[in-house]
Amino acid sequence: MKKLLLIMVTAMLVVMLAACGGDTDASDSKGELTIGGKNFTEQFILAKITSLYLEEHGYLVEEATNMGSEVLRQALESSQVDLYWEYTGTGLVNYLGQDPVASSQEAYEIVKDIDRNENDIRWLDMANLNNTYTLMMREGTASQLGITSVSKLAEYVNANSGELTFAANAEFVARPDGLPGVEEMYDFEFGGSNVVRMDSGLTYQALNDGQIDVAMGFSTDSRILGFNLLNLEDDLGFFPAYNAAVTIRGDVIEVHPELEELLAPLAQLINTETMTQLNYLVDIEQKNETEVAIQWLSENGLIEE
Repeated sequence: MKKLLLIMVTAMLVVMLAACGGDTDASDSKGELTIGGKNFTEQFILAKITSLYLEEHGYLVEEATNMGSEVLRQALESSQVDLYWEYTGTGLVNYLGQDPVASSQEAYEIVKDIDRNENDIRWLDMANLNNTYTLMMREGTASQLGITSVSKLAEYVNANSGELTFAANAEFVARPDGLPGVEEMYDFEFGGSNVVRMDSGLTYQALNDGQIDVAMGFSTDSRILGFNLLNLEDDLGFFPAYNAAVTIRGDVIEVHPELEELLAPLAQLINTETMTQLNYLVDIEQKNETEVAIQWLSENGLIEE
């Protein structure tokens, strides 16, 4: 199965790399690097930002994006890509078989240590970009009811039983690190008749249309900004951390030890709010990733237009 997956990864990369070859002469560059990315907007943007930034600093860069998590991780391990942005929660649970951790710093330190020792994969500086689960409400409704956090939501639900409806996908409703865990930690319960199961991609529109009152989402989704939704503060720190950081193989760092310091400004400047806004420009305003990446890099003085 692993051999078949490697063959599939290689075939995909041959097609993608042939389609995105750059103009820089390899003999004039500081080295050749392949930047990977997953198959959703945020990852397209992060890969493009990283590629353009490294090109500005003299590297010959190829992009290999639009891959699923497992395929991309295998591509990194098998030297098909050299680096890409990964999430701490995904690394811990999906690749290393660890339990999810709510603390961003703790999750980062654990995944960084285990991945380096067991797989020689380095996690560079962690960004303050946490694309974790969130509970959302319409800003107007939340303001009217005085709800700004999950604790405030719990207080309101306990005082007004059966009034608010909640939407989430079936997995979130059932899994212990989803709704059951939230209700247990915050000591409240929506009640079975007030919980609506739907695809996670539909919860934003249903909330915006007033079909439900509270919904599960992902904290950097552009529709939160586009629909004027409010991420309720997870004030007791229940949801696992999914902070982003560049992951890179140890052998690449050995050849290019300067990359750790060079890429640090990206992690320092990219946060949850910034990423939500960049996603909004692509998903809602229909700008392309390259245009958005160039604008952001230029505004932060990281490249010259």
